[in-house]
Amino acid sequence: MKHLLLVMLGGGLGAGARHLVALFTIRMFGTGFPVGTLTVNVVGSFAMGVLIGWLVKSDFGHVQTVRYFLATGVLGGFTTFSAFSLDTSVLWERGDTHLALIYVLASVLLSIMAVFAGLMIMRQVAS
Repeated sequence: MKHLLLVMLGGGLGAGARHLVALFTIRMFGTGFPVGTLTVNVVGSFAMGVLIGWLVKSDFGHVQTVRYFLATGVLGGFTTFSAFSLDTSVLWERGDTHLALIYVLASVLLSIMAVFAGLMIMRQVAS
């Protein structure tokens, strides 16, 4: 039950942060391209790489607690691959096939590269 509460609390914080990023990016870039979703997916993936890289090297007794709260909760609430899927279908259905494909490639490739970057940084710091 404790872990569920940690995930729920973290998820609420992550979702709130995601909403703030969406508001900011809409003001900065408009609504023509889902910059907010792309941003949270890349930033969230990078943060996941850093966090997991740190947790793997960590030797304190509360690794699982931190993982439930931050990885599953906060970052799970912050990253938005379900929103990514919806944004892609909206672009596609409105006839912006080219933008939809760019969006899919950018989201997937940049997010994966961000996880590797986070892991690489933490491996350097921890060694």
